[in-house]
Amino acid sequence: MNQPNRPNGLNRFPHLNRRILLSAASGGTLAAALPHHGPLPERPPGPSDRHRVRREEIAALHRAAAAVRHGDSRYGGGSAQAQAAGHLLDQWALPLFGRPLPPTREHELCAICAELARLAGWAALDTGRHTTARRHFDRALYWARAAEDPDATTYILATMALHAALYSRPATALDMIQGALGPATHHASTRALAFTRLVEARAHARASDGRSAGTALASAERLLDAARPGDGPEWLDFFTHPRLAADAAEIHRDLGNSRACLAWHAQAEAMAPNAFTRSVGMRLAVVATAHLKAGDLEQSLAVGHRSVDILRQVDSRRARDYVLRLVHGMTPHRGLRAVDTFLSRVRHELNASGA
Repeated sequence: MNQPNRPNGLNRFPHLNRRILLSAASGGTLAAALPHHGPLPERPPGPSDRHRVRREEIAALHRAAAAVRHGDSRYGGGSAQAQAAGHLLDQWALPLFGRPLPPTREHELCAICAELARLAGWAALDTGRHTTARRHFDRALYWARAAEDPDATTYILATMALHAALYSRPATALDMIQGALGPATHHASTRALAFTRLVEARAHARASDGRSAGTALASAERLLDAARPGDGPEWLDFFTHPRLAADAAEIHRDLGNSRACLAWHAQAEAMAPNAFTRSVGMRLAVVATAHLKAGDLEQSLAVGHRSVDILRQVDSRRARDYVLRLVHGMTPHRGLRAVDTFLSRVRHELNASGA
């Protein structure tokens, strides 16, 4: 990155609203939304305070971002925890650029801005606000590049590709994957590259290209096998073999291979529902759909009920859409008592009017 493009103080951000950078609007308290993760960063002082940004302030922002990630995974993008990301970015992180920053701390602050913007985008995606999600992801990519952070840049591009793949734009997703795997990110960690290959596999599956999906999935698995503890940033620690297996189950559901879907599901069961609540609930909806396609209505209903048990505590439109896909597949079986009981649960406990 050329030196003139590196952010360094307010004058480098003419496109950002100066009032947002320097003001501290009252807003709601974040303490209730982000419990048990240490103290929140202090609200940044006004522009008259020229003290250097302290290491403790950056550390507090990292703790707050970790709390957002945990809340999003457990309670969904519509939860107060997940929705705190944008507020943390605009009211806590960005104002710090109005104070003197040593170069190393400047890069750290850019990196935390990238993570908070990505989390805000993911929360928007999870609640069906796709234009807002793309805007946040664009911001995240800007900050990741400003931080000169190949892991963050690669991961954000992969997340943008996943967004496109999930919502009927697999060709766009594959173009983004090429960017994520390009020369600008060749210093990314093995774990970040593994995640990118997994997203590539998901995009190929959405395009019904089983051969390419299998190749990309095998590459993702090899890369993850090669990753070692500490390989990559802490926020990538979630990407483990059970998580890869969960996505692989969905890949094979998309390709119509119920047997492979169920086999990968068995490898994903190590994921803890109390930590990866949304992901586990969505995977169960995927597996229930696979059982239904295989002609096993009884098992589909049993797994579907488990999915509702988990997802009823999650505020996620995306998760509800996964269950509604299962509901749609049960249309030929409406009128059977067991099916109607399940559909009633979906309507009332997930607030899903399409059931």
